[in-house]
Amino acid sequence: MPAPSPSPGASAVQVQVQVREVSLAQPLDWLRRGLEDLLRCPWPGLAHGAASALFGIGLVWLAHEHFWILAGAFSGFLIVAPIVATGLYAISQALERGERPTLATAWSVWRGHDPRLVHFGVLLGFAGTGWVLTSASLVTSFATLPVLRPVDFIYHVVLDHKSWLFEIWLMLGALLAAPMFASSVVAIPLLLERRHVSVLQAVLASWRAVLASPAPLAFWAGMLLVITLVGMATLLVGLVVVVPWLAHASWHAYRDLVAPEDDAAAAGARPAGAPEPR
Repeated sequence: MPAPSPSPGASAVQVQVQVREVSLAQPLDWLRRGLEDLLRCPWPGLAHGAASALFGIGLVWLAHEHFWILAGAFSGFLIVAPIVATGLYAISQALERGERPTLATAWSVWRGHDPRLVHFGVLLGFAGTGWVLTSASLVTSFATLPVLRPVDFIYHVVLDHKSWLFEIWLMLGALLAAPMFASSVVAIPLLLERRHVSVLQAVLASWRAVLASPAPLAFWAGMLLVITLVGMATLLVGLVVVVPWLAHASWHAYRDLVAPEDDAAAAGARPAGAPEPR
């Protein structure tokens, strides 16, 4: 697998977090390495996955007759998923160091009460809630017939050829999901690893990473979506494996997309445009 190369302009003095370009095939390697981490330390990941699956099952039980809520809630889950996976990033980080992480390793992330992670999680939560409310109001207001069950959503929204409701629903979801993905693709692992980085710096670094490698990260976003949908389609049981697998893979995406801090410091010490030392 080719090594990621620094993106143009990443060595400018003002850039504190240096991002790197990746190849189109790199996301497949992230999935491979994420699976390796899950197999090396399965229990914390499976616990996170089981909790996510149980949450989904509880949501279905509470709103089984209001599928317009479920449609928004499960798609909103994709928005807040990065903060859910924070503890698993710590597991992958510990594995890199040659340590033997446990569930306590994942929990220690939250015991530290890092306000930056809390603030970012609140922002993602607001975004997810906003999408749930938008989705619910859109479906209830414009569906030709009441949408109470999954089959109603399929017949009255997805397969309704007299309406553009489903296309509008998808478009609005994409308009919200795309900037949230761009803002969070490396933000939370970055906040976890570098205590001096602010939420704003982490978000800007995420956007620079996306702009440096738009095609690979679009491919990565598509794979995240498809694999998550497959996990949900298995009556949510698949989330037990899908959630930790994608979380560990996302840590390796961060590793390839963001240069180590020593490299970024060395780049910042050189004048913009100066050649790298040999």
